[in-house]
Amino acid sequence: MITNHILAVSLYNLSKYFPISDPTLIFFTVLCIILFAPIIMGKLRIPHIIGMVLAGVFIGQYGLNILARDDSFELFGKVGLYYIMFLAGLEMDMEGMKRNSARFIIFGLLTFGIPFVLTYFISQWLLGYSEIASLILGCIMGANTLIAYPVVGRYGLQRERSVSLSVGSSMIALFTALVILGAVVGSYGDGDSNTLYWVWFVLRLVLLYAALIFFIPRISRWFLRRYSDAIMQFIFILSMLFMSAAMSEAAGFEGILGAFLSGLILSRYIPRVSALMNRIEFIGNALFIPYFLIGVGMLINIRVLFQSSETLWIVLWIVLIGTLGKAVAAYLACFFFRLPLNSGHMMFGLTSAHAAGAIAMLLVGMKIETAPGTPLVDDTMLNGVVTMILFTCIISSMVTEFAAKRIILKGGITSRDDTAKGDDERILLPVKYQEIADGLISLAAMMRNTKLNREVVAVNVVYDDEKRKDNQAKGHILLENLRRKASAADINVETQVRVAANIANGIKHAFKEYNASEIIMGMHIHRNISPKFWGEFAQSLYNGLSRQITFVRLKQPLNTLRRIQVAVPSRAEYEQGFYRWVERLARLAENTDCRIQFHGRNESLQLIREYINNRHPAVRAEYTFMSHWNELPRLASTISEDHMFVVVTARKGTVSYKSALERLPDEIERHFSGKTIMILFPDQNGKQMDSMTFAESQHQEEMSAYQMLTEWIRRKF
Repeated sequence: MITNHILAVSLYNLSKYFPISDPTLIFFTVLCIILFAPIIMGKLRIPHIIGMVLAGVFIGQYGLNILARDDSFELFGKVGLYYIMFLAGLEMDMEGMKRNSARFIIFGLLTFGIPFVLTYFISQWLLGYSEIASLILGCIMGANTLIAYPVVGRYGLQRERSVSLSVGSSMIALFTALVILGAVVGSYGDGDSNTLYWVWFVLRLVLLYAALIFFIPRISRWFLRRYSDAIMQFIFILSMLFMSAAMSEAAGFEGILGAFLSGLILSRYIPRVSALMNRIEFIGNALFIPYFLIGVGMLINIRVLFQSSETLWIVLWIVLIGTLGKAVAAYLACFFFRLPLNSGHMMFGLTSAHAAGAIAMLLVGMKIETAPGTPLVDDTMLNGVVTMILFTCIISSMVTEFAAKRIILKGGITSRDDTAKGDDERILLPVKYQEIADGLISLAAMMRNTKLNREVVAVNVVYDDEKRKDNQAKGHILLENLRRKASAADINVETQVRVAANIANGIKHAFKEYNASEIIMGMHIHRNISPKFWGEFAQSLYNGLSRQITFVRLKQPLNTLRRIQVAVPSRAEYEQGFYRWVERLARLAENTDCRIQFHGRNESLQLIREYINNRHPAVRAEYTFMSHWNELPRLASTISEDHMFVVVTARKGTVSYKSALERLPDEIERHFSGKTIMILFPDQNGKQMDSMTFAESQHQEEMSAYQMLTEWIRRKF
């Protein structure tokens, strides 16, 4: 008896310290939840998003009442809400949708329309909800989140037709849900839904989208070209996000619509493999989004579930219609498109999950009050939607994994990615100047095979002279800055400062030591050091190695490019490295989301077209016939400041080499001055030219003695 009394007193004394109201302790508690919830949920095989929400229920006022839901949850919650919709827009594949727009639209309307209509009528007939509450619940059920997409990536099925359809339809469903939600909320607020209101609604929507699509790209290109500082770029992107949300609210819509639209528009300027994208995802997933989800959990009153059987009945129906509608849409689309049944399983698995977007739309509905202090969305609907999210996430993951295994076993993959098999890719970056180094690491990030995830080698070669120690110290600083730049994009970089009597030989030795597959290096920028176009050692380098060498001169950030123009010499397809450089350029175009246009003979263009269609169907490629290499000056008139001009050249003595290539440096200086340039020397047949024999000289000079004599006579006479 005494023990029970002591325990009761202790609990009473302890309860005086709760809920925690000190901001420092609140933030510490939230960070602990963000840290440990994924660990615990991972053990239980439950999606992390559910773990955050359940943690919020546990610590909230309807749970153990550990934390007070102060203003920080309001602020971070709204930021996290916008962040979720912004990331949803960033991850959408706009170009993939354009190419298969008819099927995407059909499946998108089915996967939204069937759950929407089913939810609307069941909510009114069986659950007794009002018309506007049924419409809001229908929007929630119509949208979906690709929570199981990492499963697809693990099995290498990203380009499976059913996966592409699911990704594109998810965007259409989400956009449609947001527009209808905005219309419903706006109509309820105005209390009038006549024809004039809907005309004004459509006009506002069009004006909002037109304003965003006009201003954001222009401002973004201007800013990203002029400012490369990582913090400034991140702050700029956030400012665009919240400007769009504010404009959406000013137009009478919810801010989440503007956040989603800004993500769609800015996806063009934020490559998926860039350091900027890594920072955006890191900050959102580490702080803003978990804070939002925990705050949502604190609103949930779990006790309502056990107050009556009617509540459990409502929750059961919400879970059922949230799954059934998506299943009907997926298998119906599978039948219409004449796809295998396993593709239907995949489409259902990917489109059946509801996650943070559902909570975001639900919170919009909670702002509406049927009477002062009486919200339209009650605790029963809130708990039903959260329970629905838990079950649909589990179902989605299980069905997607089942479908992926069946597709692989049945051999139903339309085009498997085998680029990682036997790929010897290892990129070497010779760097000397800081102003070039940052662009080189960005280019390497765009052109590397992320599936291999191999490190990039950066080397700084210094002369063995009296300034050796000072130059070595500068080299270490340069490479350390480069390593930090690469780590922001999750790229491992191995660095080396080496001493050599000849710079080109030092690079060639490093190439062999690291078993590199190719070199990416910048064109020299200091004319006072070397007035020649190729610099001091470039000629010796590309003539002394038979592997691919890429020279680049970047005049603006890669993510602001709008088009890549490629000049392909005749017979380029006969070179050993033909598909290597096609693969690198295709990755660059895919990651920068810009168009790429190949100029060359039909024989070369046909092989390039087949390769890109099979390996990189998302690339927006164009193919233009170019009859003769002398047309390069004509191409100059089509190159804008935001274009990259790529010249695929050849070494002397190779099958695609032609005498016109000897004029290349002069033509580039004359016609392409100030433009972003890339010059590619592909892999060539034969062994590396690192030894001299009596049958063949060590390398071919850029200009023979006969040509030098002819040129001297021409100048003199």
